[in-house]
Amino acid sequence: MNIKNAQQAVDEWIQNHGVRYFNELTNMAQLTEEVGEVARIIARRYGEQSEKESDKNKDLGEELADVLFVVLCLANQTNVDLQQAFDKKLDLKTKRDHDRHHNNEKLK
Repeated sequence: MNIKNAQQAVDEWIQNHGVRYFNELTNMAQLTEEVGEVARIIARRYGEQSEKESDKNKDLGEELADVLFVVLCLANQTNVDLQQAFDKKLDLKTKRDHDRHHNNEKLK
């Protein structure tokens, strides 16, 4: 599934299962909450903090999918073609950063 199809799938889900999109500020708060859940898993599972027993069954993939879902909602409700924006960003990063990362001594 490409990003455009994912945006359409989220929109169809909202129309069929949700009442409506939450407003943009509510979705921004929701996105922050979901990113926090991802950060908690990463910090405890891959960082130096010990993982609490209650966090050991948390699924990182599921939490990342929550982040993606809210990002797609925000893109839909602000009329952003995320596929086009992502393709443009990837092209820009490819041109701008191609040599930069290869020449970075910290990455060798």
